[in-house]
Amino acid sequence: MPKFLRSLFGQVVLALVVGVIVGLLVPEFAVKLKPLGDAFIKLIKMVIPVIVFCVVVHGIAGAGDLKRVGRVGVKALIYFEVLTTVALALGLLLAFVFQPGAGMNVDVNTLDAKAMGAYAETASKLTGGGTVEFLMKLIPTTVVDAFAKGDVLQVLLFAVLFGCALSLLGEKGVKITGLIDDLGHALFKVMGIIIKLAPLGVLGAIAFTVGKYGIGSLKQLGMLVVLFYAAVAIFVFVVLGGIMRLSGFSLLKFLKYLREELTVVLATTSSDSVLPQIMAKLKRMGIRDSTVGLVIPTGYSFNLDAFSIYITLAAVFIAQATNTPISMSDLLTILAISLVTSKGAHGVPGSAIVVLAATLQAIPAIPAIGLVLVLSVDWFMGIARALGNLIGNCVATVAIAAWEGDIDRERAHAVLDGKVSAEIGDGLIEDAVPAH
Repeated sequence: MPKFLRSLFGQVVLALVVGVIVGLLVPEFAVKLKPLGDAFIKLIKMVIPVIVFCVVVHGIAGAGDLKRVGRVGVKALIYFEVLTTVALALGLLLAFVFQPGAGMNVDVNTLDAKAMGAYAETASKLTGGGTVEFLMKLIPTTVVDAFAKGDVLQVLLFAVLFGCALSLLGEKGVKITGLIDDLGHALFKVMGIIIKLAPLGVLGAIAFTVGKYGIGSLKQLGMLVVLFYAAVAIFVFVVLGGIMRLSGFSLLKFLKYLREELTVVLATTSSDSVLPQIMAKLKRMGIRDSTVGLVIPTGYSFNLDAFSIYITLAAVFIAQATNTPISMSDLLTILAISLVTSKGAHGVPGSAIVVLAATLQAIPAIPAIGLVLVLSVDWFMGIARALGNLIGNCVATVAIAAWEGDIDRERAHAVLDGKVSAEIGDGLIEDAVPAH
């Protein structure tokens, strides 16, 4: 068997190709393969809350310097807000310049309101209560409830508090910290077992989507999809590429290092499916585990770069398609509202459409019913959203680690140059650099 097919990356790529072929040739059978993809993602999500808890607690307790941890958190939030704003502005700019919806001349009275009823209802719940309500949702009813619901931000909040408490305990907290570290090792071994099923998960997910949606739905809204992919590419290679260069690393080498995870995300359209592996790989690069533990889980809710591009681009597209005139003040309002609504996206079913609905509800000038126009191509755009979000969060971790001096540059370059093995689930934790 060729070396390529013996690697997990090769197996995932093969599964991707087979899934597309099955979806095109036998769509009825392909749709029935959906449980394979669903089961794989559920297996991953099963261990995410506890892995996040272990990594964050051990990172903070092992760091010993709570001021450093707080400084990293503040820098991460500043970075997230700046990059999110850039992404939102890029979406607005490209929509305004290329006008993907111009000429469609859609009569809103002919659109099916039932298709977006559920999304609008969820959007109302998402925006209800404003910022205070959003912050209150970060606090779990009980610690157990946070883990039971799998709410990463709630788990992260408790993990930060618990890690700080262990750090303040000093010698008394060493044993507990050691136990949590051992538990983390065991969970990553579990992840090593689960990730071997990635080819089956990819096969099921891609076969289902191709079998159900085909490629026909791309024709009518092709300009929007192409423009969105171009926007994400510009953001990744220009904006994020520039940040990586400033941090002293190559974006292309970094993407090659993460190729297995990016391939899985491409097929499942879910960045959740690789969260534990991403954290392990960034630690293996030589990034302090407390920095990885804080930046990645927080970024999954607060640093959705490609998602932000989608929100502003789609909002302006709907206005153009329905011949709704929008002024500069409307554009600025879209930008301001999106900064808030995009933060509540992670963990919401149908999050892209829901958050877009929440954004449009706050801008009466644009008919919210226009959401129906983008429903048919949402999955295709979801691929770029998931990939862009994941790359954005990984680059954020590298940038903040470089900013804070929390990365072993010599080891990082050795890993990115391929001098250290980077296979998924193959001793990632054993080879990881400890907190320093």
